[in-house]
Amino acid sequence: METNKPRNIFLRILCGFWRFLDQSRRAVANILFLVIVIALFAVALKEDKSFTIEKGSALVLKPHGIIVDQKTYRPPIDKLMEEASGGREERPETALQDILDVLRNAASDKRISALVLDLDALQGAGLNKLQTIGHAIEKFKASGKPVIAKAVFYDQNRYYLAAYADEIYTDPEGGVMITGYGRYRTYFKSLLDNIGVKYHVFKVGTYKSAVEPFIRDNMSEAAKEANMRWLSVLWDAYKQDVAKARGLTPEDIENYVLEMPQRLKTLGGDFTKLAVESRLVDGTKDDIAFNDYMKSKVGAADNGKTFRKVSFYQYLKEIRPVIPKKQEHPNQIALIHAVGPIMDGEQPEGRIGGDTLARLIRKARLNDKVKAIVMRVDSPGGSAYASEVIRREILAAQKAGKKVVVSMSTYAASGGYWISANADQIWAQPTTITGSIGIFGMLPTFEKPMQKIGIHRDGVGTTPLTNPYDPMSGMDPQFAEMFQQAIYHGYDRFLEVVAKGRGMTKAQVDKIAQGRVWIGVDAKKLGLVDELGGLDKAIESAAKLANIEDDYEVIEIKREHEPFDELLNKLFAKVGWPTVSVPLLDSQFGRQMVTTFKPVLDRLSRMNDPRGIYVDCLCTLEP
Repeated sequence: METNKPRNIFLRILCGFWRFLDQSRRAVANILFLVIVIALFAVALKEDKSFTIEKGSALVLKPHGIIVDQKTYRPPIDKLMEEASGGREERPETALQDILDVLRNAASDKRISALVLDLDALQGAGLNKLQTIGHAIEKFKASGKPVIAKAVFYDQNRYYLAAYADEIYTDPEGGVMITGYGRYRTYFKSLLDNIGVKYHVFKVGTYKSAVEPFIRDNMSEAAKEANMRWLSVLWDAYKQDVAKARGLTPEDIENYVLEMPQRLKTLGGDFTKLAVESRLVDGTKDDIAFNDYMKSKVGAADNGKTFRKVSFYQYLKEIRPVIPKKQEHPNQIALIHAVGPIMDGEQPEGRIGGDTLARLIRKARLNDKVKAIVMRVDSPGGSAYASEVIRREILAAQKAGKKVVVSMSTYAASGGYWISANADQIWAQPTTITGSIGIFGMLPTFEKPMQKIGIHRDGVGTTPLTNPYDPMSGMDPQFAEMFQQAIYHGYDRFLEVVAKGRGMTKAQVDKIAQGRVWIGVDAKKLGLVDELGGLDKAIESAAKLANIEDDYEVIEIKREHEPFDELLNKLFAKVGWPTVSVPLLDSQFGRQMVTTFKPVLDRLSRMNDPRGIYVDCLCTLEP
């Protein structure tokens, strides 16, 4: 016993010292966090007397990242820890409604004399969202205020918005790159064969191409046929809109793309000169020249360094109340966003949780003031079970006397269509991607690579189905047949849902289903949607269906965050988040790797259907 005492004493001292360090670390962390919160409160509560909108200012609309119907939610603590550890900022997003609200207010604001479209930070948007913003810019121009666009270089999305401007300028080293629309995917069959991974695929529908990357090395002819149809509609719409806005013809835009290689060769590779000669831009101005030009149009700011202006985010804070007014109107239309892939259970904004969205619809159903529900759908689909959970809640709302109208955004396909089919009315835009009425399941097995490295599985069971599917050892043929039968049943169920919702027979639906993706204009002809138009038209229609068109108020019903998270989000919004650069990921190679593989990994990670059955179109496009 005596010989163990020194060791025990040493261990006790070491453990005590470790507890002291651990408690000290926690205390320091808590103190630092408290200091941060106090500092944020001070910033938030301090009245900003330094900023005022000068009369005659230009509103600078500079959308960052991707334009979305609903911004992806990220817990503020995660943001804080990510930035503190030098993590890379997620792709930025700008809410479509924020842009529309700013343009609508600025048109009648006497302090605003012009609009500058600064498009360098725009990374992408669905064509229907760009069209909505374009129409808002036209309404702004109707006020008599000029619109000037600038960018170092215009890609296809940036140029669409720029086309609505009265004047378009690019950098002397810039230009305009328009390419058309395409759909390209990465195919893995040979890779999976080489490493011995087998994807057991179960599907129904000639055009259900979502599973093709795992069973083919190229796009099937059926998929090419369907894709080319809706891509052509998008491209025609783009050319017509841009040509009309610029006083050109669609053929001018088409020829610009087709003749670009030869004309660039003639011009010595000068993109800027090509854009000017083609009348796509009005001239070239670098940042210094543009600043001087705007000073001549709207005047110099008080500091004399720049032109008189107000940024998009400053103006948004100006027009948005700090404390939203309490909703008391007796006739309300509930606006509910369904944005992102559909997944089982609870999910934050950026993904549609079956339980989460169903609860929001239920909240509207139980509110006596809500007379109609408008669900804004921007989703390629996902979990079949979660889609059904949402649909059931829509049926319950209708049974309770609520009118339900769906407004389709960029995508409302597969599961996005499943949750829309039973609405009293469906609105889509001409360029909405919808349909894809089909179903599939995918289950991987890794028996071959496991055997190669010496890992084997064996055992006994009381029935042949005790272990029907084991990723390590394979799949029982009986189970595979059972799973395929479940897929057939799921497809039949999908046809039944659509037939009942759209007043068609299952045979009629089957003819236009088979997993095929349809563009909005075709979907209307086929009876998959009722009307073509944006969110505002859908809301007006909902009011009319509910007999409240003369007196109503629109309220947004959204997920309630934790009170502390909500507070921090508001505080952080005032001080902003720094952008952290990771050289490898910011390189061309890094961006290409992320572009190629991240979407595939994201899609696999969101497949959490409890039965492994999906209604997902996976229908993205470039650019």
